Amino acid sequence: MTKISPWLSVTDAGAAVRFYEDGLGAIESEADRFEEGGTLIVAHLAIDDADFWVQADPSANPEVAADSIRMILSVDDPDALFARAVAAGATEVAPVSDGHGWRIGRIADPAGHHWEIGKPL
Repeated sequence: MTKISPWLSVTDAGAAVRFYEDGLGAIESEADRFEEGGTLIVAHLAIDDADFWVQADPSANPEVAADSIRMILSVDDPDALFARAVAAGATEVAPVSDGHGWRIGRIADPAGHHWEIGKPL
């Protein structure tokens, strides 16, 4: 099996995990959680079968994150998940709309990472 699992650097891993759980419906794997001195350092999360990692990095720069990587999260109801993410603290970059064979919109999460939330039409 071949797959890609993004590894996202964030300044506050605990806050990032809370956003991904509340805003995107992610579930954290407790078995892959690493804390140091009571502070979350690394977490492994999944949104259905799509897994990704979050790591605390005090030097993480949200502006660099926006320019360096963009995730495409394909879901059955992009409008609902997009609204949920914005309600949980994401910033709307592009509203959900139809184009190029997709129903898709883009948000920036609180750590600055951009997520395209959509589905092929």
